[in-house]
Amino acid sequence: MRVLVIGSGGREHALCRALRLDPAVSELHCAPGNAGIAEVATLHSVTPTDGAAVSALAVRLGADLVVIGPEAPLVAGVADAVRAEGVPCFGPSKEPAAIEGSKAFAKDVMVAAGVPTARSFTCATDDEAAAALDAFGPPYVVKDDGLAAGKGVVVTSDRDEALAHARACERVVIEEYLDGPEVSLFALCDGAAAVPLQPAQDFKRAYDGDEGPNTGGMGAYTPLPWAPGDLTEQVMAEVVRPTVAELARRGMPYNGVLYAGLALTKAGPRVIEFNARFGDPETQVVLDRLATPLAGLLLACATGDLAAHEPLRWRGGAAVTVVVAAENYPADPVKGDAIEGLPPATPNAYVLHAGTAFDGDRLVSNGGRVLNVVGTGADIAEARAAAYGALKRISMRGSHHRSDIALSAVAEA
Repeated sequence: MRVLVIGSGGREHALCRALRLDPAVSELHCAPGNAGIAEVATLHSVTPTDGAAVSALAVRLGADLVVIGPEAPLVAGVADAVRAEGVPCFGPSKEPAAIEGSKAFAKDVMVAAGVPTARSFTCATDDEAAAALDAFGPPYVVKDDGLAAGKGVVVTSDRDEALAHARACERVVIEEYLDGPEVSLFALCDGAAAVPLQPAQDFKRAYDGDEGPNTGGMGAYTPLPWAPGDLTEQVMAEVVRPTVAELARRGMPYNGVLYAGLALTKAGPRVIEFNARFGDPETQVVLDRLATPLAGLLLACATGDLAAHEPLRWRGGAAVTVVVAAENYPADPVKGDAIEGLPPATPNAYVLHAGTAFDGDRLVSNGGRVLNVVGTGADIAEARAAAYGALKRISMRGSHHRSDIALSAVAEA
């Protein structure tokens, strides 16, 4: 198989790493990629949101499968352009990708499908936002209706801060606060069938103790030993399958990853948000544990053959990833700082590149989240120790990372 991956972050490096390990993959390409992805795939300079350019590249390469990583190309309809050229594509078309591109659309689908989620109001004016905030009370949850790279949500007990965020957005969804631990569950879909991947937990706040602003994610781990044993099947039955069925009923068959961000409340799982792609950095740990070859699995989704695919197989043990972020991330991250001391990959630790580039022969930062350090082990404690042990060798001026990724899971074990 000749596979083309679209994107340039840590998620795409994780996808490329897993695809390179699949013996069915004869050629692996990525556009535009990054310095780390260049070690496992041939890079091409293409704008990910340019459907015509992406589809032309896929045709020129003779790609058997295109895998779209980020949300922006999906919401822009790049998957439609690829399919129009007759190339199988893993990733939803523009219409169903609005389940991430518009929080209001996602809420509408959830209500129609009977999916458990927070009560909410969609607001376009100051008066509407103020009324919604007062209806729910603190903590206030205010979400930019459109794409915001994982940073469009404000959760605060400060009403003025909540109203200011609403005012800064064209349209917002304001909803009741859902109390409980958060879980990320990815389901692979082919338009009709859906299969779950292993649940994971990520860490959105920038600093230890869940302090600071929301980010795209500062770390993740899997499995979740504290989660209910029937959680995955409950979410598939109450959330994923009804959502896929509702989208199909609307003439929007969903092909790709449906990412359910969940709060495990006292009343049961509730959907915080849907995403239309693999989560980042949860993908880095989930794919590490997946033993089933990835290329054939994604191709089965792209061609509507998922129901006939063999059951998924998983490796034992655990995986933990820690994000190394640039100075001043997430506000205005500094780029161009030299990265030194990257440890060589070992059986229990390796580094995935997220925002990197080469400046001559120097490896430098080129984004807010720069590296993902992945550790594995027999349990979360071992995996966590492996990740932080490898991270200690890395040097980058001004960088920061959380020191408490998966710490509570170890304490609860």
